[in-house]
Amino acid sequence: MAGKVLSLLPPLVLAAAGLSGLLLLCVPTRDVREPPALKYGIVLDAGSSHTSMFVYKWPADKENDTGIVGQHSSCDVQGGGISSYADNPSGAGQSLVECLEQALRDVPKERHAGTPLYLGATAGMRLLNLTSPEASASVLESVMRTLTQYPFDFRGARILSGQDEGVFGWVTANYLLENFIKYGWVGRWFRPRKGTLGAMDLGGASTQITFETAIPAEDPANEVKLRLYGQHYRVYTHSFLCYGRDQVLQRLLASALQTHRFHPCWPRGYSTQVLLQDLYQSPCTEAQWPQTFNSSARVSVSGTSDPVLCRDLVSGLFDLSSCTFSRCSFNGVFQPPVAGNFIAFSAFYYTVDFLRTAMGLPVATLQQLEAAAMAICNQTWAELQTRAPRQQARLADYCAGAMFVQQLLSRGYGFDERSFRGVAFQKKVGGRGAAGRGGAGPVGR
Repeated sequence: MAGKVLSLLPPLVLAAAGLSGLLLLCVPTRDVREPPALKYGIVLDAGSSHTSMFVYKWPADKENDTGIVGQHSSCDVQGGGISSYADNPSGAGQSLVECLEQALRDVPKERHAGTPLYLGATAGMRLLNLTSPEASASVLESVMRTLTQYPFDFRGARILSGQDEGVFGWVTANYLLENFIKYGWVGRWFRPRKGTLGAMDLGGASTQITFETAIPAEDPANEVKLRLYGQHYRVYTHSFLCYGRDQVLQRLLASALQTHRFHPCWPRGYSTQVLLQDLYQSPCTEAQWPQTFNSSARVSVSGTSDPVLCRDLVSGLFDLSSCTFSRCSFNGVFQPPVAGNFIAFSAFYYTVDFLRTAMGLPVATLQQLEAAAMAICNQTWAELQTRAPRQQARLADYCAGAMFVQQLLSRGYGFDERSFRGVAFQKKVGGRGAAGRGGAGPVGR
């Protein structure tokens, strides 16, 4: 996608690639005039931890050839993401059957043959493709074999790049907020006189930042030029693989075993058995592989509720020293200064929401967010269980998640107190059903 001009993107391609956890291009039907004959499209969002199916519909009229799309229905695929079927590729295709059967019912039968069907896979499959291209190919082959058995117009199944994921998440957020185009009360489309907002997505295996900028990118890989609804946009985007919530937690655990033999980010009173083979099988943790390694070994790891050591552990994820450009975010990646307002969703939202609701902590400023991260990292296991008794599965990881979010935004992306005031942590966009995923719920990337 580097340096590329994307013009008149097909609506369903936008939907397939907007894998930030938002319900993509979701416009309530009351906002558009629906002619008697509607068109339909189906998108399978294959995230790192699970797959969701969305059925879309749109009226025949278009604005400058970019379709106005509304959500018709959705379905969550049971089980893990398709990348979890590396050892059983046939199971990947079979896992989609229940939702595809629902699609047969949701789309009028006379529209089946003309309904485009896409599958877009994200960071989970990107990681699998790095470690085992053969397994990745087998999983995709299984998925395509299943999809082609249905009477829809199958348009392809592919692994999306991180840049695709970031850009289309940005398109989704601004579409839902009607920053591109709006349907007026007089029955006509018009372009609102307002700017766009940036989008930040924290999934399971990667995180993306995307925003409109007037500054040309010093690295062409980070710039995309879009043409949407007759308007041109210069967009900065970058996706950090291995910086999604699930992979960050694995990397922090591996670092804790290397340096402490205990976990400072876990609460005191919490301990668990860790199977080393599971910990080091990801390309995100393979660099931390111990010199002496028994793949079948299990080690007991206990938490110590040490916010200072936890902060130091998280700091080690960010390389701020190497940069060959005029300015960088981290790990030598070019990034212009953050500009304008932002929406942060998926695990960004769930992490901050836990601090606000379960912990009762203010997070309106960066200083407050840092204080909140330190506070939750001081909690014991018993104290956390009292505060959130129904969130046992992820409760021990909220300290690490909060510390990572705070450092990613401040040290990584370079938000200061002033620019942070323009960041909204939201589950829904514009009051519409645009649920992000992550944190307390299943993480999508």
